[in-house]
Amino acid sequence: MSSTGRREEIHRHSGWLIPGAFLFAILLLSGLFLGWYLRPGPRSQITPTGQSGLVNLRLHGTAFAVPANYIENAKARAGGDMDVLTLVALFPSWQGYSESQARLFSNNAPDSPLVRLSLRSDPSSLSAQDRLDRIYRPHTANMQGEPGPFGLTRYGFVPDSGYGEDDLFAGDSSKGLLLLLCERASVEFPSPSCLAIDRPLAPDLSYSYRFKRAYLGHWREIAAGMDTLIAKFRTN
Repeated sequence: MSSTGRREEIHRHSGWLIPGAFLFAILLLSGLFLGWYLRPGPRSQITPTGQSGLVNLRLHGTAFAVPANYIENAKARAGGDMDVLTLVALFPSWQGYSESQARLFSNNAPDSPLVRLSLRSDPSSLSAQDRLDRIYRPHTANMQGEPGPFGLTRYGFVPDSGYGEDDLFAGDSSKGLLLLLCERASVEFPSPSCLAIDRPLAPDLSYSYRFKRAYLGHWREIAAGMDTLIAKFRTN
């Protein structure tokens, strides 16, 4: 074979080496990533504990001492500074997680008594009245609302508003106007919930809580229970 032929053979050989090596590297990295993703053991940080020792933490300068069994996220039980904190409790006892009641904390039935309280940093916090006027009223069918159940005022949304699957209820609580955005029962929401929309707690800090719509008739008791828990856990 001539020297020209040998050079052509070497050139063709090396042309396959680079794409082959590149493909091999992709397959190797993909395999490693898949192996890591499918590794055994829990990955969720939502792991309840029955321990009730106090966890000291701060949200935007506001200090709390919270029993560990109220804190949903395992990482948050380390305490310290954080931007968001989720607490869980049962209505109407307002007890945190325990092994004897573990089933109630994992149950998502329409009548589940679990209430989730979320505290979060919120520099742009709005009052309930401002939130009603600026965010929700422009999307309602009747801006003045109508008499609703349990001493609440109901605001129905126009179908194409983005809130078409929800009802908005407003009521006067001990802390002022309370807004409740409630899902309607449907195939998409077989276990509908109500969200008590962000309420100012301290400068740049707000809270909200979620409970099953089946308990809407107890909205005043739930609001009072949330306020009591927050006051109990807050240390400044």
